[in-house]
Amino acid sequence: MADPQAISDDSSEEAEEDEEEARRIREGFIVDEDEDEEEDDDETRHRRRKRRKRRHRRRDEEEALEDDDLELLEENTGTSFRNRLTRLRRGPDGGSPPAPSTSKRKPIVESSEDDLDDEDLPQVQDIQRIWDDERAGGGRDDEEDMDDFIDYEDEDEGAGAMDEQEREERRRERKKRERERRKAIGSRPELAGIDDMAWDEIHGVFGDGHDYDWALLGDDDMDFEEERLKPEMRYQDVFEPSEIRARMLTEDDDLIRAQDIPERMQLATSSLSQSSTLSLHQNLTEADLDDAAMWVTVRLSPRKTRDFFSPEGPYNMYREPLVMAVTYALRFLFVQEFEVPYIWTHKRDYISYFNPQEMRTRVQLISLAELWRIYALGQKYRSLAQRKNALALSYARLNVVDEYFEQTIRPKIDSVEVVTDATEWLSMTYKLKKQDAFDFQFHDDEDQAETRKRKAPSRISAYEVAKKSIVSKLADGFGIKPREVVYNFVAQENVHFVDDQELNPIAFAEQFTDPDATVAQPAEELLRRARMILATELGKDPLLRQAMRDLFKTDALISVLPTERGMAKIDEHHPYFNFKYLHHKSITQMMDTPQFLHILAAEAELLVTVSTFLTNEAKSKFERRLNDAFASDSYSDTARAWNEERSRVVQEALEQHLIPVGVKWAREWLREEVEDTLAAHCGNVLRERIDVAPYITPEMKPGDTASVLAVSWGKGDPQKDAITLVFLDEAGRLREHIKIDNLVDRDYQDEFTDLLKRRRPDVIVMGGLSMATTKLSSKVRSLVNGEPPKSDPTANGVTDGWGPSEPPREANEQAFNIPVMYVRDEVARMYQHSKRAAEEFSALSPVAKYCVGLARYVQSPLNEYSALGHDITAIPLEDEDQHLIPKEKLLLALERTLVDVTNKVGVDINRAVNDSYYQHLLPFVCGLGPRKAQVLVKKISAMGGNLINRDQFIKSSLLTTKIFLNAAGFLRISRDPEAKLSKNRHADDDVQDPLDDTRIHPEDYELARKMATDALELDEEDIHDEHPSHVVSVIMQDADNEKKLNELNLDEFAVSMYEANEDRKRHTLNVIREELLKPFSEQRAPFPSLGPWDVLTMLSGETPRTLRMGLIVSIMVIRLEQTLVHIRLDSGIEGVIDIGYLTEDGNIAPKDVVKKGQTIPGVIVDVKLDLPADQFFVKVSVRQSDLRAGDGLFRFVKRDDQWNLPQFERDLEMQARKKRAEIDRTRRVVKHPNFHNFNATQAENYLDKQQRGDVVIRPSSKGVDHLAVTWKVDDKLYQHIDVTEINTGQGGNLLIVDEKHQYADLDELIVNHVQATARKVEELMAHEKFKHGSEDELHMFLKNFVAANPAKSIYGFTLNRRKPGHFNLCFLANKNSTVQTWPVRVMPESYCLFDAAVAGVPELCDAFKVR
Repeated sequence: MADPQAISDDSSEEAEEDEEEARRIREGFIVDEDEDEEEDDDETRHRRRKRRKRRHRRRDEEEALEDDDLELLEENTGTSFRNRLTRLRRGPDGGSPPAPSTSKRKPIVESSEDDLDDEDLPQVQDIQRIWDDERAGGGRDDEEDMDDFIDYEDEDEGAGAMDEQEREERRRERKKRERERRKAIGSRPELAGIDDMAWDEIHGVFGDGHDYDWALLGDDDMDFEEERLKPEMRYQDVFEPSEIRARMLTEDDDLIRAQDIPERMQLATSSLSQSSTLSLHQNLTEADLDDAAMWVTVRLSPRKTRDFFSPEGPYNMYREPLVMAVTYALRFLFVQEFEVPYIWTHKRDYISYFNPQEMRTRVQLISLAELWRIYALGQKYRSLAQRKNALALSYARLNVVDEYFEQTIRPKIDSVEVVTDATEWLSMTYKLKKQDAFDFQFHDDEDQAETRKRKAPSRISAYEVAKKSIVSKLADGFGIKPREVVYNFVAQENVHFVDDQELNPIAFAEQFTDPDATVAQPAEELLRRARMILATELGKDPLLRQAMRDLFKTDALISVLPTERGMAKIDEHHPYFNFKYLHHKSITQMMDTPQFLHILAAEAELLVTVSTFLTNEAKSKFERRLNDAFASDSYSDTARAWNEERSRVVQEALEQHLIPVGVKWAREWLREEVEDTLAAHCGNVLRERIDVAPYITPEMKPGDTASVLAVSWGKGDPQKDAITLVFLDEAGRLREHIKIDNLVDRDYQDEFTDLLKRRRPDVIVMGGLSMATTKLSSKVRSLVNGEPPKSDPTANGVTDGWGPSEPPREANEQAFNIPVMYVRDEVARMYQHSKRAAEEFSALSPVAKYCVGLARYVQSPLNEYSALGHDITAIPLEDEDQHLIPKEKLLLALERTLVDVTNKVGVDINRAVNDSYYQHLLPFVCGLGPRKAQVLVKKISAMGGNLINRDQFIKSSLLTTKIFLNAAGFLRISRDPEAKLSKNRHADDDVQDPLDDTRIHPEDYELARKMATDALELDEEDIHDEHPSHVVSVIMQDADNEKKLNELNLDEFAVSMYEANEDRKRHTLNVIREELLKPFSEQRAPFPSLGPWDVLTMLSGETPRTLRMGLIVSIMVIRLEQTLVHIRLDSGIEGVIDIGYLTEDGNIAPKDVVKKGQTIPGVIVDVKLDLPADQFFVKVSVRQSDLRAGDGLFRFVKRDDQWNLPQFERDLEMQARKKRAEIDRTRRVVKHPNFHNFNATQAENYLDKQQRGDVVIRPSSKGVDHLAVTWKVDDKLYQHIDVTEINTGQGGNLLIVDEKHQYADLDELIVNHVQATARKVEELMAHEKFKHGSEDELHMFLKNFVAANPAKSIYGFTLNRRKPGHFNLCFLANKNSTVQTWPVRVMPESYCLFDAAVAGVPELCDAFKVR
């Protein structure tokens, strides 16, 4: 072993050297110039040597043998190789080395001083790089390198007493001696074992070894520079971006954590989203609030507008207070940056009607849902304001003054669409002024990667061409500018009038024709182009477009027609059948239903086409108004002619520009509105499920948590599934988990009852994945209540699947009085397979995890839903429509519900820090979010994991100011009931405050103390030396506190505060009174019990729509009795067939009609649901008379009231005709051996393996008076011949082909037509001039032949594969010509070359040569 002291000595020495070196540098230590130069020289060589050593070291490490290899060599050779790796030590005079050290670490540390001074090697104190020392001590083959590893004993001996200067002198002396030794070897090469001649030869071949020093030096410098510039390793370089995003470690996440802005306000999407992004917006200012308030108020809802702004509205007198309330809400949200729950809880007086003279009058101006709506609309207005600013900057860059834009358009910009239209209008109007004035981007636009700009193709519209031509002068001749027309239209009176022309339009236009007759255009064409200019300018006007959008918003109609595919696919049972022929349905009727989203989904599946248009009345009215604004008031013929031209302009502007804009906008606007409505509905459904208190028994107090025993049989298979029981205590901890095979055997029953005695759960909850759960529930109820199982009217003494039952116990043998209930299991089903369950309870089975989910849901529905995170969208809230909502929009709606309910309940911050499951609520606290909650928990954990009062949030820098103001009232710090307040008024750093365990905000603590003082009728002197909240503790513990607090005149108190500093605190005072009486009292509805249909749907998936009277279902017979048949549906629901519903006679024994295990159809006669008795069964009929009618009437999808019945009937008739024709075609039978009921493809497949000339006769798609004959011309080539049948009237048919050939029957047609044609084809194919293969191959052959024989021409035949039964005659006259192709048609009796018919192939060749 190495001496540890030696190691420590070396380490300390190196540390002293470092300190000494640092001290001298600080004191400005300077060496002599000569010494400096010498050291520079030495230093350069030293660095070069060190780099070479590193390269050798790396190479040697790569080539070094493994320990296993060394052992193998030693075993086989008997030689020890390990000692060869031990580095020896020798003195400067070559003294004998000491015994080799057995330590592997001693050579590492006891290296030469050169090594110790090497800057690139690790220092001893650098523990993390200690193994680099071992690499630094490896052996070297190079003699030069070995010199640096020589240790001198005398140095080691005197190392302790040697200072730095002496060490430097000795090192320099040693280096000098080494240089002299090498110089001597260089002058006497024989000393190195090489004679002079060999040395000269080496020099001649290899040089002196310094030829490439420049290259090595450059490489070394480059390596050093690369090492110096190498960037520091960051986690972004190690982890995947997706992993960094998932852990919220991106730069955006850090920014969100750091900014003193509520997290959800910093995000553009929901904080639950996996792709939530930072919103780069500019906040509103006080100057924006008035305009924003009016903009938001009129868009809150149609009902709000009607009630408050309509003259006959019931709340018309509160119109101004409503606008003021919206202004306050916007100020809190976008200027002061308070979240909705804070405003709703602590600032509700500002969004309610508050009048000091009418304190008894209480009108809620804004509801909680409307407050969220204000927040959403405020975000839209913020985006609009930013776009308006960008538009103003673009207009300023144009350096123009446009009164129409400034005075007419700009004041009316109230939507993003108008901003876009105004931008487009400016671009069109001043395009030549500044081409690139509109390259601006908004914060909510997608980021566009900077790409190299390419020259775009020049695209000049017809409008621009016409505008630059003389036609623009003709357009001016219409007597009024388009902007003046729009001004007249908007003002609804003619402010600008038309300058009438003396000439009629044609004569006026002829003045602008080109004198050059060759390029002149007729006057009508010039007028058309002039109309196009005016129509384009009218159609692009922002105000006209907005007027058209407003018209579509109220008067648009929507119609739907099926496509060819949809006509066949959408039948009466298809969910899309409801709107298959929707006709002229008003857009206002589609706002509150998801129908339009289904229509868009059907359109995306190419099943329907959707058309949006205006009513004729609305369109005519709009057109008439625009015409009136454009027309001349004169009555002359000329004026009338010009008015007709203007009317055409208006019509073109409508059809080409305004209406298409309205159609496109209406679709998107309606889709957005319906999605928002549906998302809000899903949020309300979620609110009903989570805004409920945890389950409590009648003996428990609100706020207590029940201990729960969850029981489940899984899928209910007696052979595979055991009954799982999981017990969670009041704190939500898993205390017991057992499995039992059944509840029939006495031993298992005793085990179950022992568990109940031992744990005494407050409630037993049931859940499962099949209908077998009802049997388990019945058994559990009987055991818990000490009652024998109730008789099942459907069982009649038969066992229930667990085998033979034991004798029932006596009633009330043991009763526990524990409620047994079913609970929703949708969250538990997701939890059992989740990653969260695997981390928390990895040892439990899926069914046990399912039971944990059930128990947790009972203890806190809110907590269990909150823990789902982004998976909450998988919860079915709206079965048929939820999938139509975009996920981000749905997440936003569900998150807002979670935020509302979480802040309504409050979060115990100390419990959240120490309980990872409860911690899931923390991100939904007002002001916080996943990132801020994460860092808050870390900070509190670092402090010890427990807070004493809310002041610590600020004093310990746990929360920034705004976040504290948002969150403080919702983060409760539970009070230790035995803790007493300090008497020192200033000793509040580590003292609990009773107000910290209330919903009262810290900014209202003084109010609460004042109320408590007044209620107790105390003076300031009475509580002067007490803790400020001492009076609060006193009033809370006062037995008569309710009476004392109710005696306070809060209205008067609120008025006095308003008069003093205009604080509105009436609602706040009510909240304070309630909190002083019952801190954080339960405000949620009681835990709901499930109804029979809820339980049935949970266990079987059946709903009232799928399981109702009259539906035909598939049933399986499971038992037979004398008068009953027991059956089971596919969903697991059991039922019975009475003997009267078995057959028409009603008196045949069941065993003679059905058998056990048989599957038959049946009609549901009745559905019996008895939840207390756990009985769910159906009555079914299998009588043929009941089945014959079918269940179509019950399964039909109801048509919409706006149904296009005539079109539906026409399409129905057309489909019926097609079906009849198909049936007629397929039913036709011809008695002939070659006849087959094939279509063309089937016929070709059939003939594929037949011989050339074989025939198939088949029905024709052209009707019953046609036949099709298919015959094989060649491989993969078939000719289809249309044969027309004509009744001769003499009892026979005539078969006609090509209107030229007539045959008496099919045999004659086959012999004299098909086979004759086939012989002609074979005759031509056998000719020497015929070439097999494609036409291209024949062309290549002809060209090759002529190339080889330039003086000759050549021709050949090949099959025409595009026209079966035809040939192509291809010829090449000479090498300079192209290949010519002539068609040859084959007839039964001849070949036809163009119109010439010839009998045989030689004649065909002669005919070709003659032509």
